[in-house]
Amino acid sequence: MTLQSLELENYRNYAKLSLPFSPEINILYGDNAQGKTNILEAIYFCAVSHSHRGSKDRDCIRFGEDEAHIKCFAVKGNFTDRIDIHLKKNHNKGIAVNGIPLKRASDLFGHVNVVFFSPEDLSIIKKGPSDRRRFMDLELCQTDAFYTASLTAYNRAVMQKNQLLKEIAFQPYLRDTLDTWNEQLVRYGTDIIRRRKEFILECAPLMREIHASLTSGKEEMLLSYEPDVEEGAFADRLRENAEREIRLKMSMVGPHRDDLKFSADGMDIRTFGSQGQQRTTALSLKLSEIEWVRRRRKDSPILLLDDVLSELDRSRQEQLLERIKGTQTILTCTGVDDFVSSRLTVNRTIHVKNGEIEI
Repeated sequence: MTLQSLELENYRNYAKLSLPFSPEINILYGDNAQGKTNILEAIYFCAVSHSHRGSKDRDCIRFGEDEAHIKCFAVKGNFTDRIDIHLKKNHNKGIAVNGIPLKRASDLFGHVNVVFFSPEDLSIIKKGPSDRRRFMDLELCQTDAFYTASLTAYNRAVMQKNQLLKEIAFQPYLRDTLDTWNEQLVRYGTDIIRRRKEFILECAPLMREIHASLTSGKEEMLLSYEPDVEEGAFADRLRENAEREIRLKMSMVGPHRDDLKFSADGMDIRTFGSQGQQRTTALSLKLSEIEWVRRRRKDSPILLLDDVLSELDRSRQEQLLERIKGTQTILTCTGVDDFVSSRLTVNRTIHVKNGEIEI
């Protein structure tokens, strides 16, 4: 898969932009706060229907404007998909694929596959479990429509159940309806647990091989899935924790509390790893994600690197650049000659300055 072009109108600091890409290595360079990351954000938007920064849609609209437009053309084999996203300050966004409006934003998943890698991802190991769950969910949603449906239904059920748990304190008779929502959690949560388990089992050997390469064989990395509850025990655990959940007014059991564990030579990297070990582990995880998508989709994702190379030493840069060969890459940096390896063949350089580009 490759991104052919991107068009923006009134998006962030871009009044109007039309940007073609090479199917190989593209570099966006320029000073900080000029709009480089905004371009990557717009591409990410076309893949998952929201910002990687967690920004509200209205915050992506250029100051003083009421609407913004994003358009991209993604090539898969002999087919080209046109993605149109219309952001509105006071209304829900509109999304269309090849001119056909989508009923749900989640229907956009799978049309454009991206792997986004930013300096923030280098700390995913030491951050909380929610960041690691987000890693699993993003990749699975892009490649598995059934997972997306189960996750959406499960999250909705958790929200409804949490609201019910708060109301029970004032209306005790509502406790009788708790089983209805627990049944929903078990139904959809079981699918989530099963698919996450399969995903990590597939990624673990990839990560182990990549991590061994990054550390010259000095560390053996074990990636494991830590479900909050096993599939077959979900219903029982919910019954056992019913009174506790009512007391805390919160759903305390289920895949919304899952985590990932990273162990090297028996040591939990999340807690006891050095900053260097955690960064290397994060890099191994992201590289295994790229390889997993290649195998899963029989195609390479679009790789977005947001100023990541500047955060890595030369050895890690070399390893990363070696492994992304054959993958369309769009990366940002402040200066082309600052740190990019001489072994990297750059196919297109794009200078970004104050919302304007020069190719």
